[in-house]
Amino acid sequence: MNPFIQLGIRHDIVNAISELGFENPTPIQEQSIPVLLTGSNDFVGLAQTGTGKTAAFGLPLLELLDFEANHPQALILCPTRELCLQITNDLKNYAKNMRNVHVVAVYGGASISDQLHQIRRGVQIVVATPGRMLDIINRKAIDFSGVNYVVLDEADEMLNMGFQEDIDNILSTTPDDKKTWLFSATMPSEVRRIAKKYMTDPYELTMGTKNTGNENIEHEYYVVRARDKYAAFKRIVDFNPEIFGIVFCRTKIETQEIAEALIKDGYNADSLHGDLSQQQRDKVMKRYRERSLQLLIATDVAARGIDVNDVTHVINYSLPDEIENYTHRSGRTARAGKTGVSISIINAKEFGKIRQIEKVIGKRFIKAEIPTGFDVVEKQLFALVHKVHNVEVNEQQIEQYIPRIMDEFKDMSKEDIIKRFASLEFNRFLDYYKNAPDLNAQIDEQRRADGTGDRFNRTGMRSDFTRLFINLGSVDGFGRGDLLGYICSTAKISGKTVGKIDVKGVYSFFEVPNDDVEKVQAGFKGADFQGRDVRIEISGDSRNESRGGASNYKKREGGDRREGDFRRNGYSHEGGNKERAGAPNGGGFRDFSGKRREDRSGNNNGERRRRF
Repeated sequence: MNPFIQLGIRHDIVNAISELGFENPTPIQEQSIPVLLTGSNDFVGLAQTGTGKTAAFGLPLLELLDFEANHPQALILCPTRELCLQITNDLKNYAKNMRNVHVVAVYGGASISDQLHQIRRGVQIVVATPGRMLDIINRKAIDFSGVNYVVLDEADEMLNMGFQEDIDNILSTTPDDKKTWLFSATMPSEVRRIAKKYMTDPYELTMGTKNTGNENIEHEYYVVRARDKYAAFKRIVDFNPEIFGIVFCRTKIETQEIAEALIKDGYNADSLHGDLSQQQRDKVMKRYRERSLQLLIATDVAARGIDVNDVTHVINYSLPDEIENYTHRSGRTARAGKTGVSISIINAKEFGKIRQIEKVIGKRFIKAEIPTGFDVVEKQLFALVHKVHNVEVNEQQIEQYIPRIMDEFKDMSKEDIIKRFASLEFNRFLDYYKNAPDLNAQIDEQRRADGTGDRFNRTGMRSDFTRLFINLGSVDGFGRGDLLGYICSTAKISGKTVGKIDVKGVYSFFEVPNDDVEKVQAGFKGADFQGRDVRIEISGDSRNESRGGASNYKKREGGDRREGDFRRNGYSHEGGNKERAGAPNGGGFRDFSGKRREDRSGNNNGERRRRF
């Protein structure tokens, strides 16, 4: 007998969820469903994301509501559009063998007239984000006087997003005798207050320790210099060929810029943030669920509602401002009992925050080392070997080509053929990661113990690099990529050796290895740009740029106007990392679909990189 039947769920619902792969209830489902089926208690359920909370409240609702009556009987409030749609789809799937079940999703960014039409047609369950729900209430387009159950899903996140007043206004339109079910991953004081305000002696169920993370998640951190963060991030991704991950950033701008940089570098990536239209968000999520995207770059808002199976890694490109949000981020992986990895890329000053997160989640982080170039090459090689070994052969279709293939290889031994196939991937990775620098930064052990972090040298520059001044800048039409190309073509040096590039208005700075300084100076000797002599000088301390010949130009420019974090940290191949764009073949190995990746403008990425 199916265990869900023993919990009190009837056969037609159990048959539907069995087809969805529900075999045994999760702990939160097993404990909460019998309580909620009584319909007589307010309820507080505390459990981490990915533990099956939607079914925990969704299945009892389908048992308790009267679907012969076409008026709102249950209201489910959740923080994001993605979660709203996810819950709606799940409920429809659970109820597919039932008659006359009407569920409507009410959220911003979609046509309100369509949502109003569905409500007028008759609905028993309304799943909504607070903002759009309040809009519809203010239009007097819905009557909640017959609502028996209100579910607050991801209550902590709704409060974090500033929905307290909206929730108050919405719940004021519902009957006093309704039952309120609150589900949350954490229980901050704000959630405790809302439970006290709207509930009477609620049944409280806590799965695991409050605020702790999923036990199936490994937590790792890498310490890098700020300027090396993007290069280190790419190397981590390359070291995990089968990665299917979500990358969290602090701001919408950072999210968009990193996604664009990854696309330029040939990765299957896209962004998800609040500035996208609903149509754009739906398109991105569709691609991600279908795995035509390998990396989803998202803000914290997207930490909720992304219920995608088999996410292998969560990467914190930037640590969250609120420590509790780390729990929500990491909960996107290791869902439904699977395992996963949560990675944080930090600088030395952020080490104290790692210790704070450890206290919140009750688990220790593992300090990991950014893999060497050779490590990545080796990992990619054997990933290819494994892929070849396990590929499914379409005997019928390939049979007609076998004679020609065998003829082509007739003068080669088995060993030669294997070597050549392996070299297709091995050679390009070997070339790309040849002489790859060590990207690990160190934290002083004593400072690590007390959580205060470490200080790098006051210039923030590696001792084996020299910072050079050049009297060309953005007013001359140079961006980072343009200047990199100009430097490489003029000085006859490889772009892989150039360090950080800092483009100002009428001048710029760039870093080169100490051994290349004379070569660069010699290459620029007599050089001119549009009839103006180009001047190269060794810069002084980066905190006192005037010593490097910048003082006169600063006066003309009106001060040192710092550019945004994106340009300053060199996220793209136009930035100052030795590992810049041009990952072998644009990272073609990253395409899950097997199709050659094109950028959003329709141009092949390889063509874009050849502009220098």
